[in-house]
Amino acid sequence: MADAIISLDRNLALDAVRVTEAAARAAARLIGRGDEMAADQAAVDAMRRGLNALDIAGTVVIGEGERDEAPMLYIGETVGTGEGPSLDVALDPLEGTTICATGGPNALAVLAMAEKGGFLAAPDTYMDKIAVGDGLPDELVDLDDPPATTLAKLAKAKACDVNELTVLILDRPRHEELIAKVRETQARIQLIRDGDVAGVIATTRLNRTVDIYMGIGGAPEGVLAAAALRCIGGQMMGRLVFRNDDEKRRARAMGVTDLGRKYTLHELAGGNVMFCATGVTDGAMLRGVSRLPNGARTSSVVMRSQTGTVRMIEAEHDFSRAPARVGM
Repeated sequence: MADAIISLDRNLALDAVRVTEAAARAAARLIGRGDEMAADQAAVDAMRRGLNALDIAGTVVIGEGERDEAPMLYIGETVGTGEGPSLDVALDPLEGTTICATGGPNALAVLAMAEKGGFLAAPDTYMDKIAVGDGLPDELVDLDDPPATTLAKLAKAKACDVNELTVLILDRPRHEELIAKVRETQARIQLIRDGDVAGVIATTRLNRTVDIYMGIGGAPEGVLAAAALRCIGGQMMGRLVFRNDDEKRRARAMGVTDLGRKYTLHELAGGNVMFCATGVTDGAMLRGVSRLPNGARTSSVVMRSQTGTVRMIEAEHDFSRAPARVGM
């Protein structure tokens, strides 16, 4: 365990950023071309190559899906050279495939690592989530509280009126009732088409463009967002939402015994955690990949839970000197 902590804190941070940079550059070549699958494939291929060059014995616990649904970077796949510490890996090579395909904001390449057993292992299903940023009283949010109760407590904690709060919600038909209840409180709503991870981070001091994230999104994105909050600070609660009996069966096979359990932030992402992301398209937190005459410029963030250190990394990649060009 000590080796894993040392490796996460001292050696892997910059190497992990190189992995997300490569995935972001590869996806960026397909921004606005309308082909979600091609953009995702490019990011997956680049991220896999980068991960397999790292001296870790990694296991993907949050990935592109389960083995029967995703041929690459699936849940349970091993990555790395096998010569380093045993780590759990959570990833989304292209968080916001639709965003990238349509040229929208806040598409990211995301990677997180934790000590073995640090991340919630669950099938690729939905998750009901609620999250707020740092600097608030403990145990402020609960999935079972009505939106009016939650927003009243948040407004009190922030010493403001409810109508001054901004709630971030995915723009989906399933959220019609939630949106209606939030509007009854007079709080503001910001709807997004995609981008759960960036949405949760938007509640923190890295961005602070919204006050709270609410609603049902992807479970993998929920775990990745929790990893970020473990590093930067904040509160989050999640509960798996199953679409059919097959998802329930797979969840039980992966060790989920209480299908209705509410998971706290530390249950979603526990122990020593590292999180990094690189912008694919421009967003509030990170700039997207931009083209240079012989290379590209990238914007990334890397964070560690043990120290709370947050590093913003601006990099210029010179393809004329690189031994092999990867992506834009």
